[in-house]
Amino acid sequence: MSHYGTITVEELKARLNAGETPHMIDVREEEEVAQGMIDGARHLPLGQVPQQLDAIPKHEEVILICRSGARSDRACQYLASLGYEGATNLLGGMLAWNELDQA
Repeated sequence: MSHYGTITVEELKARLNAGETPHMIDVREEEEVAQGMIDGARHLPLGQVPQQLDAIPKHEEVILICRSGARSDRACQYLASLGYEGATNLLGGMLAWNELDQA
């Protein structure tokens, strides 16, 4: 079984506020990212991940983001199965991120 990490929106926001610049990839579709992305995230639709593996750091943390955390979870499983050590799923995705912003 492939293992990968998870991060909460609170943890990610605290790291970003502290000045960290983690690798973040938003795997949502074009029309979804048009509604907003986390600053610093790179857009790479889930269906294009297999063709873009060279652009994803293999030995560093990469936080994967989607709407609810389900597609990014699948992306993490896929990357971890290929030996990507730092694949990390943003729990709750943009729904949780936007809730945090409104709190």
